[in-house]
Amino acid sequence: MSGHSKWHSIRRSKGVTDQRRGQLFTKLARDITIAAREGGSADPDLNFRLRLAIDKARASNMPNENIQRAAERGVGKGNEAALEEIYYEGYAPGGVALMIETATDNRNRTSSDVRSTINKAGGNPGEPGSVAWMFEMKGLITVSLIGTKLDPDDVQLQAIDAGADDVEVADDTLEIYCEWTSLHLVRQALLDQGIPLIGAEKTMRPKTLVQPEEKEALSVLRLIEKLEDLDDVQKVYSNLDITDELAASFE
Repeated sequence: MSGHSKWHSIRRSKGVTDQRRGQLFTKLARDITIAAREGGSADPDLNFRLRLAIDKARASNMPNENIQRAAERGVGKGNEAALEEIYYEGYAPGGVALMIETATDNRNRTSSDVRSTINKAGGNPGEPGSVAWMFEMKGLITVSLIGTKLDPDDVQLQAIDAGADDVEVADDTLEIYCEWTSLHLVRQALLDQGIPLIGAEKTMRPKTLVQPEEKEALSVLRLIEKLEDLDDVQKVYSNLDITDELAASFE
């Protein structure tokens, strides 16, 4: 399993910490705002990306009024500055590639924060396109096996029949990858078969993986955590490959 998948699991378990820091709802609101803007609608029935963002927010107990306000901001209602989605690229220690997804109302501030954080960690900020070719935009569906009698092999076959490209087993979950444009179809097909989903989202999946020495790998994980703690950063993707033991020790 790729480092991104392991980091995805680590961050999921750290959700309580994020909420204490007052960051979780802010990031969820920005996801909703960007989704509404990109889809041109604040109606989740007409905007699939917005529906995913709202489902994720509700799963984190975000108040409905916050959700509505964030969606309306995306279609130009309210007096807040418009948000835009920007990707930054770079390298972490050990030559690990980074794709950093941000939602910002101030490009200069965000660029400065991201570049400074990478530099301080011994990495190198990159120009647009420097590492983007190493990643593919995919849909990611996460299925929980906890408390179920699901057979992972059966779920994998059902997912592939529904249009999935690949399925990875991660502890007590299955991570199902598909084309981003097919995510709504694969998701609905699995729901129709009664398969419990933890979530469905857009992801940047690395085409190849890098496995640095343990010391460098830990440096990469610390850098990713620092980047994700920045106010404007929504998600960080990498092509880091780490062992289960290293992921567990960092968690």
